[in-house]
Amino acid sequence: MTPTNKPHTAAASTTTANTTASTTTITNIAALVTNDPSLGDGSPIGLIQDAAVVIDGDRVIWVGESSKAPTTDNAVDAGGRAAVPGFVDSHSHLLFAGDRTQEFNARMSGRPYSAGGIRTTVAATRAATDDELSANVAKYLAEALSQGTTTQETKSGYGLTVADEARALRVAARHTDEVTYLGAHIVAPELADDPAAYVDLVTGDMLNACAPYARWVDVFCEQGAFDGDQARAILTAGRAKGLQPRVHANQLSYGPGVQLAVELDAASADHCTHLTDADVDALAHSRTVATLLPGAEFSTRAQWPDARRLLDAGATVALSTDCNPGSSFTSSMAFCVALAVRDMGMTPDEAIWSATAGGAAALRRTDVGRLAPGARADLVLLDAPSHVHLAYRPGVPLTWAVWRAGERVR
Repeated sequence: MTPTNKPHTAAASTTTANTTASTTTITNIAALVTNDPSLGDGSPIGLIQDAAVVIDGDRVIWVGESSKAPTTDNAVDAGGRAAVPGFVDSHSHLLFAGDRTQEFNARMSGRPYSAGGIRTTVAATRAATDDELSANVAKYLAEALSQGTTTQETKSGYGLTVADEARALRVAARHTDEVTYLGAHIVAPELADDPAAYVDLVTGDMLNACAPYARWVDVFCEQGAFDGDQARAILTAGRAKGLQPRVHANQLSYGPGVQLAVELDAASADHCTHLTDADVDALAHSRTVATLLPGAEFSTRAQWPDARRLLDAGATVALSTDCNPGSSFTSSMAFCVALAVRDMGMTPDEAIWSATAGGAAALRRTDVGRLAPGARADLVLLDAPSHVHLAYRPGVPLTWAVWRAGERVR
């Protein structure tokens, strides 16, 4: 965690609140993670014991000790459960069709993952209808929400034609505000022998068709996908169209992705599995968030990212699922928290911060990923007395209740 870089709101009062008939107070919270170090125990996660939260409309207006909570018309007794901000999943690939069970089965039998496996999903996605794609996105967003994910980014990248990429983003924009143009996932099969022509397409007609539906532009900067010069051209063109850059960087090998992300002030460099000391230093001295995706390493038996190395250097770290049908078919942020603690050197406090406030930083959002006055009222009650149980009890469904934008959705 790097508290100086993370989203933070000053003037977070815990003593007064103006309440209305629509206000809800959640009391008897055993331990509340606020992600505001000015609150509670003063740690980066701002932990308040025996806490309460007051929600008015879609915002948090008060947090503090349960005994001091203002009286409101609506009250919820948390029953001694822990509360954390809604998870912020800043990297997923939900616009797809088809199934890659056979590929996974083969890989678990000894075949390594490579970028080429994406082509299988491209064929299935192109053949799907808009309604089928929309139903898939809705299904996986609902699955994630039921596990406490209240903010979700998702990408295109399985169409790789002008029409298919544009319709993927058009469908995605119906379901989430955090939409990413990833025409540069791999070179389209039709242009496999002419990658320069595909880069021209991605930075030209495809970008023009896709930009109205997206907030972000991304590129898979990797051997077998796009090199540093190609990635720079794609991200620069996207930025000229008003899209903010992010990068699939250094997943399968050492390469230029992280340095390019920092050079272009990308919001995030995602994967960050193979890092030089210069890469770590560049991330630590930039606004670019290192987004780690442990589901991918779990599902491919690959080397784990070294979160401890990044954190000790002062880099801002996020955790995300990378939910996709090929290399990380999980929508569970809690599972990723457990993996990060078990296999990537993170403490439980660091992991919950990275899965909430860290994800918000990777999306350059200050309204989500925290529970303090002024934040959007995204809250998860865990059927456990502490957020530590997310790592302590891996695989156990601990989500007891979820509020998103002040509405109880589970």
